[in-house]
Amino acid sequence: MAVRIRFLGGVGTVTGSSHLITTDKSQVLLDAGLFQGRRDESYSINTSFQFNPRKLDALILSHAHIDHCGNIPTLIKRGMRCRIYSTSATRDLAKLMLEDSGKIQEEDTRYVNKINRRLGLPLREALYTRKEALKVGSRFRAIPYGTRFCAAKDIFFTFFDAGHILGSSVIAVEIKEAEGKSVMLGYAVDLGRKNLPLLNDPVVPKGLDYLVLESTYGGRLHAPIGEAKEKLKEAVNRTIARKGKILIPAFTLERTQEIIFFLDELLKEKSIAPVPIYVDSPLALEITDLFSHHADYLDSETSRNMSRKEGPFESLSLRFIRTQEESKGLNNDKRPMIIIAGSGMCESGRILHHLKNNIEESRNSILVVGYMAKDTLGRKIVERSRFVRIFGVEHELNAEVIVINSFSGHADKNELCDFALAASPLKRVFLVHSDPEQAQALSDALNEKNIKNYIPSKREEILLS
Repeated sequence: MAVRIRFLGGVGTVTGSSHLITTDKSQVLLDAGLFQGRRDESYSINTSFQFNPRKLDALILSHAHIDHCGNIPTLIKRGMRCRIYSTSATRDLAKLMLEDSGKIQEEDTRYVNKINRRLGLPLREALYTRKEALKVGSRFRAIPYGTRFCAAKDIFFTFFDAGHILGSSVIAVEIKEAEGKSVMLGYAVDLGRKNLPLLNDPVVPKGLDYLVLESTYGGRLHAPIGEAKEKLKEAVNRTIARKGKILIPAFTLERTQEIIFFLDELLKEKSIAPVPIYVDSPLALEITDLFSHHADYLDSETSRNMSRKEGPFESLSLRFIRTQEESKGLNNDKRPMIIIAGSGMCESGRILHHLKNNIEESRNSILVVGYMAKDTLGRKIVERSRFVRIFGVEHELNAEVIVINSFSGHADKNELCDFALAASPLKRVFLVHSDPEQAQALSDALNEKNIKNYIPSKREEILLS
């Protein structure tokens, strides 16, 4: 029997993760991520499939970040009928994330079309709507960590804690062949780090033949997470001293909660002044509630503190912004403050409006706490372009840009190598989810450790047996 894997997305880039396993009997998709980038290119990629969605037997979802789950509504629009398997935390988070994604796409399309009408340009269509995203919820089936489950006639899977975000999974896929033989494939996209706040450490599956491994930071080493806290303190204090605002574009899921965690610690230590901290996202409030509901997925210390109402989300300085009117009101508030808003790569959401209103003021700061993919507004800010385009209008980038990479929830070069070594012996490691230079750097590092590896190209199909 032929077992193949096709690398459909998240190859040569960090967005749009999606990989198809096919046998003579089954087709199973690992993740269905949203490709993020330029509008026209994104729409084209997200609506073009190299397989028939109707023929999928299962979709196995590693975690609830939009670059891994965000294109599920499009698959359903194109005829996908199968179940979606994930942990219970991923299921609940993905429902929120997808509903919000549909809402943001509607709002963004409406805003852009308003400008396009004025300029006589063609109108755009949302990839999917909030209503279409809501249809996804009934497709989920939750599977606990460590439980072997049948996804298709000849394909089984087991979830292990990836330590990346709440409920995230390393997936061990077992493909049954003739005469009782099996092919074992590990899927660690995305993989977390050890000793992160809130989360448990990643778990390494055993008995694998192949491993699909992210390489986002395959050529880099992260500073200790404690250094991120120190840099956060310095950035906040420096900006407050010049009476500015600190804008933090952050993924609403996990990174926002992690930043709140460290700000709460700094406030308790009196290392920063008690300025208002605004989380401008109704979604963030709902996600934070899920952290309490799924406390069994968190590390023991955090779970214990939350049960005592002493957790990081109880700070008196913390305020969640719910309405657009409240969000707009922050523009007229000239006090020093911290504003955390999505999206993490500055491609959509309320952070765009805050950047539009604050990016030209030198007293303000933009604090980058996560990865910014190529061709995104976030990457242009990281590269400190003199002018950046927001809602079709150029703005001069005068605000201070501060990048803290050590907040990353992704494993670095050494951690990725250690994971591959712990999973060995392996026939081959496939490196995905990164810019090309990072994948090559990790490939070189694995070669030094005598671990066979390969960097697939987009849409490439590889025979596993």
